[in-house]
Amino acid sequence: MTMDTARRAFIAGIGATAALGATGSLAHPATLPERFLPQLVNTYRTDWLAGDIHVTPDDFFLYFMLDRGLAIRYGVGVGRANLYEAGTFTVQRKAEWPRWRPTDAMIRREPGRYARFADGVPGGPENPLGARALYLYDADGHDTYLRIHGTNAPATIGTAVSNGCARLTNEHVIDLYPRVEIGAQVFLYPKVNTV
Repeated sequence: MTMDTARRAFIAGIGATAALGATGSLAHPATLPERFLPQLVNTYRTDWLAGDIHVTPDDFFLYFMLDRGLAIRYGVGVGRANLYEAGTFTVQRKAEWPRWRPTDAMIRREPGRYARFADGVPGGPENPLGARALYLYDADGHDTYLRIHGTNAPATIGTAVSNGCARLTNEHVIDLYPRVEIGAQVFLYPKVNTV
């Protein structure tokens, strides 16, 4: 894939996402600093393979890899220092407007905040998983309860506030979602900044 071909595919995908957002189907349009908007970038990483995802938590970036080191870079929010889990994972499931239920650990940690959702929340614009979710599994095929998902709180992009997941704006996760295949590898890099 040439830089020109990649740029055209990227612009077409973002244009379709913007059109979807204009229909009013997404509840919380995001205003983000320019650095967190999707951008076609050259990572200069020949060891990062096309189709894989790399999350650099201290920079708050998610890279969806194309060919020859090119990537679409998205701004993300990540897990708080004590909840962020670095590692290599596999996307084993994808969902549009997914149902959400806080994990048992979340309910134990903050019962006042999460116990009322113990029966789950149906998918929709107010759901904490947002418009789309990618479910991350470990090397043994177990669900890690880590997700790459949308958010109805776009102000959290560029912050470390989640319970461990990586979040994008709903518009951006809608753009990312069809690009990611089941079986894609996801690399969540260790945090250096533990604040």
